[in-house]
Amino acid sequence: MQAKVTATPSALAPLAEIVAEHGPVLFHQSGGCCDGSSPMCYPRTGFIVSDQDVLLGHIAEAPFYIGASQFGAWKHTDLIIDVVPGRGGMFSLDNGREKRFLTRSTVCAVQT
Repeated sequence: MQAKVTATPSALAPLAEIVAEHGPVLFHQSGGCCDGSSPMCYPRTGFIVSDQDVLLGHIAEAPFYIGASQFGAWKHTDLIIDVVPGRGGMFSLDNGREKRFLTRSTVCAVQT
């Protein structure tokens, strides 16, 4: 399966800082119906991935999961993880850094 998630160079810098501080991490995207939703970044050992979560790919070495219902809504898009000014989610490791991760999307080309 071709990776359906990538990250901008701007997003890789804070991700590297978070990994240096907390060790291996993973991303999880749930909720949010549109472009501009925030993925959550957790310590890899601090989040239990369910059998309903879909692995979309990796950002650097961090696995990126999406909830099954969210995947159903976004299955025809490629996700691009970026970073913007602001506060991350309450339990996300980007919180308190004055930058937060943001999900942008593009529609996938139709394969025939």
